[in-house]
Amino acid sequence: MKLSDLLKYDEDLKLEKSTVVILRWIALIGQLITIYVVHFLVKFDLPIVLCSITIFFGGITNIFIQFNFRNNQLNNTESTILLFYDVIQLSVLIYLTGGVTNPFIIFLVVPAVISSTLLNLSSTIFLSIITIISMLLLTFNYLPLPSEGNLHFHVPDYYIFSIPIAMIVVLIFLNYFGFRFGYEARRRGNALNRLEKVLAKEQELESIGHQAAAAAHSLGTPLSTITVIAKELKKEAVSNSNKEFNKDLDTLIEQAKKCGEILKRISQNQIVNDEYVINVTLQDLLFEISKSFEQISKKKINLDLTKINKQIHIKRSPEITYGIRNFVGNAVKFSKSKIDINLVSEGDQTKIQISDDGPGFPSDVAKIVGEPYISSKSKKVKSKSGLGLGTFIGKTLLERKKAEIEFSKSNLGGALVEIIWNNSDLIKK
Repeated sequence: MKLSDLLKYDEDLKLEKSTVVILRWIALIGQLITIYVVHFLVKFDLPIVLCSITIFFGGITNIFIQFNFRNNQLNNTESTILLFYDVIQLSVLIYLTGGVTNPFIIFLVVPAVISSTLLNLSSTIFLSIITIISMLLLTFNYLPLPSEGNLHFHVPDYYIFSIPIAMIVVLIFLNYFGFRFGYEARRRGNALNRLEKVLAKEQELESIGHQAAAAAHSLGTPLSTITVIAKELKKEAVSNSNKEFNKDLDTLIEQAKKCGEILKRISQNQIVNDEYVINVTLQDLLFEISKSFEQISKKKINLDLTKINKQIHIKRSPEITYGIRNFVGNAVKFSKSKIDINLVSEGDQTKIQISDDGPGFPSDVAKIVGEPYISSKSKKVKSKSGLGLGTFIGKTLLERKKAEIEFSKSNLGGALVEIIWNNSDLIKK
């Protein structure tokens, strides 16, 4: 992850209102308990009234949010304003209770850290600047923290000045890693959401195909019956001088024939019996996929199925179909002119090897191929080319079906993708 990528990322994000309200109630109750324990039990002479008022206004804002915000989510701007208020409210409370000498000043960084994880970069920078300004002001301006007997703490100047420096370093460190982890988590989440949509669409399309095949199979018998009966009526009506009746029978037979031809075409492209709806051979699946790409591309696809001497029956699934299609599509996209697809059996494993004569995987991304939204320094391969998200989706779908995916350099000079199954996980018994 480059710093430049983080700086460009400024998505409008939202926080759950209920989560924000609960966390703020916990914080406010914690502040109230701490103040009253220190004042009444530890006997520190704190400005208890001013502290209580400060906490009270925090509670008022929480009630306002809870009952006056109709949306269940707070947008980025609303969340930023709320966290800004929390920084100010906590700064006032710390001002009243010893400034930088108050050990609870560490909590001043919390709003900015929350922003770095859950909000966009602009909000994080804004809240960080406000937090730093607050810490610097609290270094030079605060009400001293008294002890029992009104004896005030005396802290060396070098220690006082070192606190804001340490806090700023901690703030920058936590914000960077918080924003980076949040950024990567959101992008991975978006990738997974797209994967689920792709899978749902693939399942929908496959379901439609199965329904069409089932319809073709179901309609075949009654249509044949209609044709037979119509022909019998035609024989009986030979002597009938009613030309209109004979013409209607001819029309009926002709239309039944056309319906039969339509159902036949459906049957050729779809599945016509229950067993084949569920099962297919890996050889046929690879043949279908390769032919579909040959129809839309001028590039040569060499499919070698000769290295396996038996049919490999598998359960048809959208994960396997889409996953293989994705890697074949990538090979077609990045190749110069040639793609090789080999089906290989090695011991108790079955491999699909997809290779091309394209640029291959750049050295700087070779170890992270399969991660979402990868980018490369190579001019030949860019992040928007589909190498990142598309490969991630294909890899994840196939891994759901217990496949292992390996990426390397092919003999053709380009990329080699190997999809590997244990036969016990792949072959339908």
